[in-house]
Amino acid sequence: MGIERTFSIIKPDGVERNLVGKIIGRFEEEGLRPVAIRRQHLSQAEAEGFYAVHSERPFFGELVEFMTRSPVVLMALEGENAVARNREIMGATNPSEAADNTLRKLYAESIGENTVHGSDSAENAAIEIAYFFPASTVG
Repeated sequence: MGIERTFSIIKPDGVERNLVGKIIGRFEEEGLRPVAIRRQHLSQAEAEGFYAVHSERPFFGELVEFMTRSPVVLMALEGENAVARNREIMGATNPSEAADNTLRKLYAESIGENTVHGSDSAENAAIEIAYFFPASTVG
C-alpha cells in the first residue's frame, strides 16, 4: 500500500484525562508520525459539519455535544498503510469489543466516549485532513 496519510482526533475525554502524550507516543511507536497537529475547541458548526454524514442518526446531537464540550487534538498522521494501521491501533468502536492493548481497550470509557477518531478510508482521510488543515499547513 505504501506511505499514506490519515486523520485522527483525540476526543474530549482523552484530552480531559491527560492522555494526549500517551496516544501520540503510541502512534509514533507504531510508525505513524504527526505531520500536522493542533489542539482546538470545536465549535458546534465545525462538529456538525465534520460529522454531517451522521446527521440523520439518533446519536448525532449527543455526538456534537460531546465533541464540543472541551478541546480536542486534531492530527494528520503519515506512515506505511496509515489508514489501516491507525484503525488497528485504535481498536473497535465499542471498547468492550476492542482487542487488547488497543487505544480504545486501554482508554475508552464507553462507545460514546471512545477517546479517538480515525479515518475509515484513504478517501475520507483526505477529506477529513482538508476539513481541518489547509494544504499549506500539512508538512
